[in-house]
Amino acid sequence: MSLSLGSRRLTVESRQVPSRMVRFLAPTFSVALAFVIGALILLATGQDPLLAYTEMIRKGFVGRLALTGTLIIATPLIFTGLAAVVSFRMKVWNIGAEGQFILGAVASSGVGLWVGDQVGGPLGIVLMLVAGALAGALFAALAALPRAYLNTDEVISTLMLNFVALGIMNYLIFSSFSFWRDPGRATFPVGKFVEDVLFLPRLVGRLHVGLIIALAFAAIIWWALRYTKWGFEVMVTGDSPRAALYSGMRVDRKILSVLMVSGALAGLGGGIEVGGVLHNLDPRALSLGVGFTGIVVAALARLSPFGVIPVAILVASFSNAAPGLQVLGIPSEIVILLEGILFLCIVAGEWFLRNAIRVERTAGPAGAEAPAS
Repeated sequence: MSLSLGSRRLTVESRQVPSRMVRFLAPTFSVALAFVIGALILLATGQDPLLAYTEMIRKGFVGRLALTGTLIIATPLIFTGLAAVVSFRMKVWNIGAEGQFILGAVASSGVGLWVGDQVGGPLGIVLMLVAGALAGALFAALAALPRAYLNTDEVISTLMLNFVALGIMNYLIFSSFSFWRDPGRATFPVGKFVEDVLFLPRLVGRLHVGLIIALAFAAIIWWALRYTKWGFEVMVTGDSPRAALYSGMRVDRKILSVLMVSGALAGLGGGIEVGGVLHNLDPRALSLGVGFTGIVVAALARLSPFGVIPVAILVASFSNAAPGLQVLGIPSEIVILLEGILFLCIVAGEWFLRNAIRVERTAGPAGAEAPAS
């Protein structure tokens, strides 16, 4: 691709495969640049960058309460990040992890209220999490089926289904006397709480075993994409759907399976949020936005299942530090701005890692070389 600018022409060329050192230094430099830009913005708003960054590190990682709080926030982000990794690896764009996460929370809380304490705690927890994963997978199938067999645009369908899921959750709690709603709370509606035996076991403080489950699924997805026939076909289909069809692969079934696995991961994240943190269906307390943030996490992790883990923890530390920054007089919007700058810098770094810009002088009107500026 080339662009003419007067006597200059800019040409974008693909680079050769960079070395491991370059691939390591590029994101490191991008993160450093993001924090430099963030420091300049903080200075422009009259804030002390050193104080702000020190407080972000302290509130995000220093001490048991800070670290466990960050890991609790990171757990659903790992699931929605993995959901994006699975679909994006095949270049099928699931933008509906938010809705699948919500439906997972709806189904998980519903099953938890239904089983109550009639079954053992471990079995009840398993039933809740399986219900969340199934709900996410089936909700993703609403977009996967027309994408696989009618070639519709999955970006639009998955995006619109997010609002459907949000409407369902709000209706169940705010606009009806459903099975999920607590009948004793008419003024400020909330969902009924599941029995204590269905709470996810705790590791340290408020940190629950959902983090261990998230780490296990990151390993499972890595193994499945790298060592199974399904993962191989996902990679081939993502690189060249025509080559996949020519080799006899059922691309339609692969699209369906990838989107449903992606939805199951997001739905499982919603189920774990209910079982480990909320213990009921509460639209005001559910971690809304994790589906969209998971896309950012997957992109920053270069679609690596294991890379999702540290990126999710980093992004979660920003959110965990936001209340502490507000105490210092730093608006919470600054944290959101820093997250956006970090994302843009890393994306830009990835682009320059794969492409080079070459500047050439063009010939003048008479065919002579244009004069030097």
